[in-house]
Amino acid sequence: MELSVGEFATSRDVVPRLEYLDEAGSTNDVLVAHGTGADAAAWPDLSVVVTDSQTRGRGRMGRIWLAPTGKSLAISVLLRPTLPGGEPLPAADFGWFPLLAGAAMTRAVRDEVDAAPSLVDHLPEEEIPAHEVVLKWPNDVLIDGYKVSGILSELLPGAQGVVIGAGLNVSLDEHDLPTLTSTSLLLVTGHAPDPDVVLARYLTELRSMYQDFLAAAGDPVASGLLAHVTRLCGTLGSPVRVELPGGADLIGTAEALDPLGRLLVRNQANDELQAVAAGDVTHLRY
Repeated sequence: MELSVGEFATSRDVVPRLEYLDEAGSTNDVLVAHGTGADAAAWPDLSVVVTDSQTRGRGRMGRIWLAPTGKSLAISVLLRPTLPGGEPLPAADFGWFPLLAGAAMTRAVRDEVDAAPSLVDHLPEEEIPAHEVVLKWPNDVLIDGYKVSGILSELLPGAQGVVIGAGLNVSLDEHDLPTLTSTSLLLVTGHAPDPDVVLARYLTELRSMYQDFLAAAGDPVASGLLAHVTRLCGTLGSPVRVELPGGADLIGTAEALDPLGRLLVRNQANDELQAVAAGDVTHLRY
């Protein structure tokens, strides 16, 4: 079942510029080129490029992200963060943007799942199964433990801004899934969502949290961002294995996020708390 893309009228009302492409190699590449090219001034803060046919998508850790044409969305958002006084946000604070985007997508997916007509409407309300929609640190979105969305952020040269790319499995069926641990909104709800509605929800959540973050001068505590991500993060409290840069593994329990957005893991080998800034996280099930 392919998406009915339309004109994204609702989503266009959320951001200053939205460009839909019939096909793109990578929406991140397209937006990076626009955001740094000769027409960069025409691409303001919160500009968006979106397609339902991405042919060279990239995931974290160098993975390839592919999906059948017309069944998923590839969304890239350009952020040019400026503080209330007009000065640019320090580049050291950019590390929060992947988590911010992950939280925004988690909320959008949760709202879509909650709003969808139930497949079991004939059952009493207390017997209708609830779906768990959570953020897997740092920026995957899971429904009942299966991945429905992933995010990849790319810093512009000279820290002029950042492009946040998100892939969302919208109407893939079980034969389209890229891995055995993936899912889609269609498979979870039984209904093909309106892509404009889903995109508008994501962009609205992202814009709101982003503006709050900047209004608080990039303070994740004062802006509420740390609390939002903590509430949504299903990694916290879970036993995890973290594949660290360089190939080493850290096994322990994810306990919290620190003010830099790093994952704090209690190392089972020595009972010490270790901060993880980057790594591939697997939720362990015992």
